[in-house]
Amino acid sequence: MKERKVKNVFMDGAISSQFIGESIAKHQSKTTIGAHNIFLGQVRADEVDGKQISAIDYTAHQEMANAKFFEIRETTFEKFNLTCMHIYHSLGEVKTGEICLFVFVSSPRRKEVFKALEYIVEEIKAKVPIFGKELFEDESHQWKVNS
Repeated sequence: MKERKVKNVFMDGAISSQFIGESIAKHQSKTTIGAHNIFLGQVRADEVDGKQISAIDYTAHQEMANAKFFEIRETTFEKFNLTCMHIYHSLGEVKTGEICLFVFVSSPRRKEVFKALEYIVEEIKAKVPIFGKELFEDESHQWKVNS
């Protein structure tokens, strides 16, 4: 098995549907894959204390966060029979309705992608130091609390 290295998973701004579509299309030539699963995290227009969220401004200690993503990736490959895995997360302002997290896993078998994807997303939420500042329509803001 080849040695994997830490990759930068961060993208500036929202993750476009074109990027997501192109990522999926690239896998059509990989004929050992029998199943894919995708998670798309989207910014919600939540109401907090009577104020509507209009966007989230994401920041991270990138070196530390990329190292955590790498650990999650390696552990996931050890636990599940995956062919490939891709993780992308936004930095900067992402408006409500836009995509901020894109996780894409592939495997020869469908059951593996379901289990692996849930594992990855829960690990990201619990362990990766990414911070979101909720921006409200009235131009006020507050730090987001993950739920």
